[in-house]
Amino acid sequence: MTDFTLNAQVRSDLGKGASRRLRRNASLVPAVIYGGDKAPQSISLLLKDLAKMLENEASFSHVLTLNVDGQNESVLIKALQRHPSKGFVLHADFVRVVEGHKLTATVPLHFINQETSVGVKQQGGEILHNINEVEVSCMPQDLPEFIEVDMAKVEVGQVLHMTDLTLPKGVQLVALAHGSDLPVANVHAPRVSKEDTPKEEGAAE
Repeated sequence: MTDFTLNAQVRSDLGKGASRRLRRNASLVPAVIYGGDKAPQSISLLLKDLAKMLENEASFSHVLTLNVDGQNESVLIKALQRHPSKGFVLHADFVRVVEGHKLTATVPLHFINQETSVGVKQQGGEILHNINEVEVSCMPQDLPEFIEVDMAKVEVGQVLHMTDLTLPKGVQLVALAHGSDLPVANVHAPRVSKEDTPKEEGAAE
């Protein structure tokens, strides 16, 4: 199992100027931890360590451990601010995970059996993903790294909704709790362009 642990330091020099100096002089990323019954805490992380962890998709839907000057904090990634053109992280927000309390997190969808789907293999359709991630609510120990969407039996014209998903035990979809059964994926008939339509013989020029 992947170890999602990062070392961090308490940051006392705050403000935009201080954040710029951190990134420029020490290759550090300013961040904040908040939530739970503790006050928000400003920290800094090594950019290279954070970037390496983020290469693993599961880090976005996994309880992480931040070792802040020797004290461990269990957190989830809440938000990342990235450089608009270069893509590296400029700032990170982490929310505390409190044992015994439900959390909300965004979890990716993994679509399986797409090539062998009835609508694709037998009916010549094409799969369209309406969403690629969902927000879930669960206890920390029940948080899944992803949720599978099985497309095997989906036919042309059929739409899979959130209520059609098979969820792990103890996991609820936030949208459904709010009464929104959103479409997840569908199989539609392939579009035929005018160029692909054969011209009738003897058509007037």
